[in-house]
Amino acid sequence: MNLTVQRRLAAKILKCGLDRVWIDPEHIEDVKMAMTRDDIRALIKKGIIKKLQKKGISNVRVKKLKEQKKKGRRRGPGSRRGAKGARTPQKERWMATIRALRKTLKHLRDEGKIDTKTYRKLYRMAKGGAFRSRAHLFLYMKEHEILK
Repeated sequence: MNLTVQRRLAAKILKCGLDRVWIDPEHIEDVKMAMTRDDIRALIKKGIIKKLQKKGISNVRVKKLKEQKKKGRRRGPGSRRGAKGARTPQKERWMATIRALRKTLKHLRDEGKIDTKTYRKLYRMAKGGAFRSRAHLFLYMKEHEILK
C-alpha cells in the first residue's frame, strides 16, 4: 500500500506537510486509484482525505502553576533567586515604613493626642530612621510618656 504520491499531491493541495495529511483507512482503494490532482481534490471534497490540525503546546501546566502562585505557594527559599534586596528593594521597604509613620503622626496631631512641637520632633526622628515600624513609634511614645 504505497500512497506516497497521493499523500504528496494532497499535501501540496492542502498546503501542509506530509504528516498532516489524513487518509481514511476504509477508502484506501479509492485513494490508490487517484493519480491526478483533480482526483485528489475530489477525494478531499468527499472527506476521504483531510488535513489534520496542527499539534500545539498545552497550557495546562502553566495555568496550574499560575494558580498555585496566586495562592502564595512556591515562594519558599528554594524558589528564590537574587538577594533579599532584589526581591523587595530597600527603597520600597523604606517608603512603605515612612509613609505609615507619617500618616500615623498626622493622625495623632489632628486628633490632638500630640502637640505640633512633639509632632515635628517625631517627624524628624522618623525621617532619620529612628523607628522600625508604627509599633516601634508607639513603644517610644509610651516610654517617654508623650501620648496624651
